[in-house]
Amino acid sequence: MSKQPLSFQPGHNHDRCIHQALHKARTLCNERKQRLTPIRELVLQLIWQSHKPLGAYELLPALADAGFNSAPPTVYRALDFLQAQGLVHRIASLNAFIGCPHPGPAHQGCFLICRSCSSTVELESAPVQNAIHSSAAHLGFIIEQETVEVVGLCPNCQNSLQREAE
Repeated sequence: MSKQPLSFQPGHNHDRCIHQALHKARTLCNERKQRLTPIRELVLQLIWQSHKPLGAYELLPALADAGFNSAPPTVYRALDFLQAQGLVHRIASLNAFIGCPHPGPAHQGCFLICRSCSSTVELESAPVQNAIHSSAAHLGFIIEQETVEVVGLCPNCQNSLQREAE
């Protein structure tokens, strides 16, 4: 079995993830001549505080606590910017957002979502995307948008269920 992704490691310290995400975001925004405003940076930091997708309304109290306007349009504008820059992905089935561990080149998301604890992992999805694009092309279908969301149980939740059953 391969090494568990960080989001499936119990007791994971997210400080390193937050630091790396903010560093990458600052670098990319600087290269692209885009403004990573304090509110955008805070929203990105909040998203990276766990490896669980967060909805816009879950972010509002932290924005208010930090002294920012905590109206829904404010957080949605920040999320739209972060998504446009490839720094976060939207998990459509949850209407929530997750940090992108490899921002930069444009790519489609392929996610494993734990139905029990909501931990989410973005997969390197080239083989999945190739299969989807090949099948679509065979049918004469042009793909305009693509996100693959797979729901199941992470190793931690599987272990918890197994212990409960014993």
